[in-house]
Amino acid sequence: MAATRDMTEGNITKSILFFALPIFIGNIFQQLYNVVDTAIIGNVLGDTSLAAVGASSSLYGLVIGFANGFSNGFSVVLAKYFGARDEKQMKKAVALIYMLSFTIAVALTVISQIYLRPVLVWLKTPDTIIDQTDAYMRVILLFVIVTVFYNMFSAILRAIGNSSTPLYFLILSSLINVVLDIWFVKYLNMGVRGAGIATVISQVVSVVLCIVYIYRKCPILTLSIKDMRPESRMTKDLLSMGFSMMLMIEVVQIGSVALQSAVNSLGEEIIAAHTAGRKVDEIFMMPFGALTTACSTFTGQNYGAGNHERIQKGIKSGIGIALCWAFFCIVCAFCFGLPIIRFISGSHNEQLLATALRYLRINIAFFPVLCFLLILRSCLQGVGHKIVPVCGSIVEMALKFVAAGFLTAKLGYLGVCIIEPVTWCICAVMVIVDFGFFLKSMRKGQMYAA
Repeated sequence: MAATRDMTEGNITKSILFFALPIFIGNIFQQLYNVVDTAIIGNVLGDTSLAAVGASSSLYGLVIGFANGFSNGFSVVLAKYFGARDEKQMKKAVALIYMLSFTIAVALTVISQIYLRPVLVWLKTPDTIIDQTDAYMRVILLFVIVTVFYNMFSAILRAIGNSSTPLYFLILSSLINVVLDIWFVKYLNMGVRGAGIATVISQVVSVVLCIVYIYRKCPILTLSIKDMRPESRMTKDLLSMGFSMMLMIEVVQIGSVALQSAVNSLGEEIIAAHTAGRKVDEIFMMPFGALTTACSTFTGQNYGAGNHERIQKGIKSGIGIALCWAFFCIVCAFCFGLPIIRFISGSHNEQLLATALRYLRINIAFFPVLCFLLILRSCLQGVGHKIVPVCGSIVEMALKFVAAGFLTAKLGYLGVCIIEPVTWCICAVMVIVDFGFFLKSMRKGQMYAA
């Protein structure tokens, strides 16, 4: 059990922080896969190639979000079994997760290879960069099973409280990615395709290390033949939670794809600026991702253990930590945003940099609102609450379609910049209201899951 962390006991804030910190650091290194691609491509190959990579970012997010949504949902179910100390059910759940993840990965690979080019055309990818975009994405999507399995193993380990081990493996593979990126792109002149190959090879290292670690160090996750027998009820629970979290992510990503089409229609300079600004924005948002994962796992384990009061205290701690980070980000964006964007993009185009900076500052100014939305939503998911988080995601998707169809036509790139903050405000209200009903039911001893 040394490879696990029980979050149903001990100091709450310390438990959340100690669990979230390795995830945060891991997110930094995972983000390096794309940031290094962006920085090297921008500095070595120029703005056109940078735009080629950026034009596909929302599509890649759509595919990966599908797989990661299921993995995150699976981990919520697994965390409840861990919190309840039900090792027998845990093993059966892990066996089912392996089978379901493999099926998802194969389906994603086949579909993405068939429809990649038509989707790029539908996204209005400029003719000057569409071949480079296709080359970069096709390599990554051909081996999407590697990404699916790394995130699956990471989710399984997080469910039992182990957020550190995936970090160590990710650090190593990220360093490998940096070396291979420079070698393939700069010295072997493989262009954007070389960046894609470097990413795949690096992720393979992470997957292999996760497999070896689980086999040697996690007896609670090792399986026997009897664990391979599927149970209909457990299959239903895993698919239900996995599908709801996937749907929540995917409707947002579909909206992002629509928004990307609007960005693509504004020309190469705007595409490159949006890519640079969004990369920096994603870096600042990474601690939120770590905190939401920690809060979801914390809530799931304590829900399984029946610790209702501890859940409420954990939510307060999570929001407090998130708000501290949000205000730090605001200071950084308004004081140091320009040099950060210049470093990430490698661009010297002042108009491009100014456009990226405007996007960054508008988004980060609304981070305090995002804190409440993300933390409360993750805690609701941790107890199996599905409907309102999914509905909020549908609202976000709809608003992004509105931005793509109308706001960009009237406001230009400003329409792209303001749509996410507006969405966060609307969705935060929805989640806060639903969370109020949840607290009321919990105080009455009725833990409802909608």
